[in-house]
Amino acid sequence: MPSNRSVSDAPITQFINCRILRDHRLQREDLWVRDGRILDPEKLFFDEQGYADKRVDCEGSIIAPGFIDVQINGGYGIDFSQPSEDVGSGLSFVAKKILEHGVTSFCPTLVTSPPHVYHKVLPQVKVHNGGPHGAGVLGFHLEGPFISVEKKGAHPEKFLRTFRSGGIKDLIEAYGSLDNVAMVTLAPELASSQSVVRELSQRGITVSLGHSVANLSQAEDAVQHGASFITHLFNAMLPFHHRDPGIVGLLTSDRVPAGRTVYYGMIADGIHTNPAALRIAHRAHPAGLVLVTDAITAMGLPPGRHTLGQQEVEIQGLHAYVAGTTTLCGSIATMDMCVRHFKQASGCSVEEALEAASLHPAQLLGICNKKGNLDFGSDADLVLLDDELNIEATYISGEQVWGKGA
Repeated sequence: MPSNRSVSDAPITQFINCRILRDHRLQREDLWVRDGRILDPEKLFFDEQGYADKRVDCEGSIIAPGFIDVQINGGYGIDFSQPSEDVGSGLSFVAKKILEHGVTSFCPTLVTSPPHVYHKVLPQVKVHNGGPHGAGVLGFHLEGPFISVEKKGAHPEKFLRTFRSGGIKDLIEAYGSLDNVAMVTLAPELASSQSVVRELSQRGITVSLGHSVANLSQAEDAVQHGASFITHLFNAMLPFHHRDPGIVGLLTSDRVPAGRTVYYGMIADGIHTNPAALRIAHRAHPAGLVLVTDAITAMGLPPGRHTLGQQEVEIQGLHAYVAGTTTLCGSIATMDMCVRHFKQASGCSVEEALEAASLHPAQLLGICNKKGNLDFGSDADLVLLDDELNIEATYISGEQVWGKGA
């Protein structure tokens, strides 16, 4: 046996007959995995037969990094914004179900809620890796309550808040703690928001701008203080205007600090954004596009009445409305649906569609050293897809956690 066994005794898996997404293009080569990470085969000494303990024949499939959903409110009857004595079990149920849609990591999202909800829900769920039990949790995305009344969308107005104390104290008062929080969506036009943006950024928490009537200058100021994301672009913000493009103008702003990228979420479900708007955003700033589902309780359920946080919602076809209104409130799309729709509607390449659901969200969250790509040393979180981008299998740390027909 070759001497490389001294490096690690862990078995090596070789994925063969596949096209892997690496360096922004699909390449016909094998993928090697050991200890849950992508292995550089050139660092191995091979015998004549090769050196894999296990071979997986992908039968020509595409291998892409596992999908990362940074905005998902629930699904399959579970609402992350509903407090219970065992929030973790509901979240685990969703984490398991979304494996079939290629999602290997996600940010459970809480919509605007009263303080007692945050105080009860947040301590119950810790950041953890994925596995056969389900997709990994990267931290909560707290969407609100520090948002605009005018652009509250489906968020209940009575629970909205402002920065009364002028800083982080307001956040602690509302949320209870910032432990296990990955992202906060806020409106940058709120008084004292810039100091909050700066403080959150310094703590490594991603700041997203959304549910806002901010003009471009206010949005640019927030970016200069550390904001790096736009929550569901076009939705719940001022429409683009040629004299003041608002938050949308960040896509081509010349005030974004050198070396920084502003990312933006798109709900590519064919309902929230017209395909022409999707194309405009993608062509203006392709490197920043992050696909999100913004999925709610009703994802995976039949039409009818369900909940989103403290409100009742009604599902009609593929539309989710605040009950009794025409206000959209999240989607019932799955991430693989969004990837396919984005490719079809935008005319982008397969590689671009896949990276919008993997590489870009990983870059946004600052975790692309281990997730969102198939670089040597990265976590072996993978999806196998056919040429129509249907999910065939999902792997976490090199182990299959879901398979079609399994």
